Amino acid sequence: MKVLVVGSGGREHALVWKLAQEEFTTEVFVAPGNPVMALESKTTCTNIGAGDFAGIAEFCRKNSVGFVVVGPDQALADGIVDYLEEQGIATFGPTKAAARVEWSKAFSKEVMKAEGIPTARYEVFEALAPAQDFLRSVEWGGGWVVKADGLALGKGVVVCESRDEALRTAEEFFGGAMGAAGLRVVIEERLFGREVSVFSLCDGERGVLLGMACDYKRIFDGAKGPNTGGMGAFSPADWLPEGFAEEVQAKIVMPMVAAMAKRGTPFKGVLFSGLMATKDGPKVIEFNARFGDPETQVLMPLLEDDLLPWLRAARDGKLSSRPAAGPKRKALHGVHLVMAAANYPGAPRKGDPIRVPEEMLPTEGDGKRLAKVFFAGVAKGKDSFVTNGGRVLGLTALADSRAEARRKAYAISEVIQFEGMQKRGDIGLDE
Repeated sequence: MKVLVVGSGGREHALVWKLAQEEFTTEVFVAPGNPVMALESKTTCTNIGAGDFAGIAEFCRKNSVGFVVVGPDQALADGIVDYLEEQGIATFGPTKAAARVEWSKAFSKEVMKAEGIPTARYEVFEALAPAQDFLRSVEWGGGWVVKADGLALGKGVVVCESRDEALRTAEEFFGGAMGAAGLRVVIEERLFGREVSVFSLCDGERGVLLGMACDYKRIFDGAKGPNTGGMGAFSPADWLPEGFAEEVQAKIVMPMVAAMAKRGTPFKGVLFSGLMATKDGPKVIEFNARFGDPETQVLMPLLEDDLLPWLRAARDGKLSSRPAAGPKRKALHGVHLVMAAANYPGAPRKGDPIRVPEEMLPTEGDGKRLAKVFFAGVAKGKDSFVTNGGRVLGLTALADSRAEARRKAYAISEVIQFEGMQKRGDIGLDE
């Protein structure tokens, strides 16, 4: 089967790398991809934009592509799955209506409240004055979280330490800081505990565990500075108590899948549950409707099973024919380090040459390596690859323990350099 992956970042590079190794995949196309992805075996970058649905459909027809895997949240929110399926092209990912669990935080909270799925208390506002009145009157004790309702590149959530910060953030959001995403704002009580991302493959009726990971959202060590799309991750979440995954499945994943089916918008794709492990058990911070970034870059190297048969079973509503425990995972630990451009997460500088040893670029058979570099914001320069986005690349290392994977990742990362590179020094440690 020929497969096409939509997207151009590190998440998509990890998916392409995984799919290209698999027995039943004859060729992998990427729309648009990036110049380093094109070096992977069996892989061709098309330079068709992720938002060019008609262009993607036409390419699939001309090249006999049998299956499409969608990476970016915006494409899902804009209805790429609906469009391609209407064109007769089998596609993995939720429809626009099902992806609403991500592109509207207010909708997601309403569903959780109706179904009794554990989450933080909240209120939704469409104007600044009522939001300010609420913030001045409510006493939740531990602080507030202000969220833009819509998609905001991972930067639309601010955890506020004080009432003044919450009031200021609400004013910024309603003042246009988040664009259209901030026209509606969700204000929540702050949850306390430790965060974990749980990824479930869903077929509209059931969900199975793909994997769990912990990411690092702030730009600086010690969870300081502004939020980013993610500066690193590790998997598995080895600190969780026994039975946590089963509890999440029973109290969160299956009720959410059932709720979406009941509403006539069955969820097929990856349900990304961003959770807080609190003293009262897991609670949902937010749902996303796709593979995580950077979590995918650490989950894919840890998968023992081929991915494509699982994605096809989810799309076809046939997960019941696969093992209930989900895809097999290696008995290893992974740590992923993101290397970001100068000025990220503001206006990242572009065009800086990237110094990376040739042996760390994609090569035939590198699926057996215990360290892999995934590229995202890169372009071709005159004599080398150059920076072309915020998160430029990331390195995943695997080992028998998290500590050893962390040591290995940082040691290898020393040979990758570009001007102004930002890299946290505490990935793999407990925040």
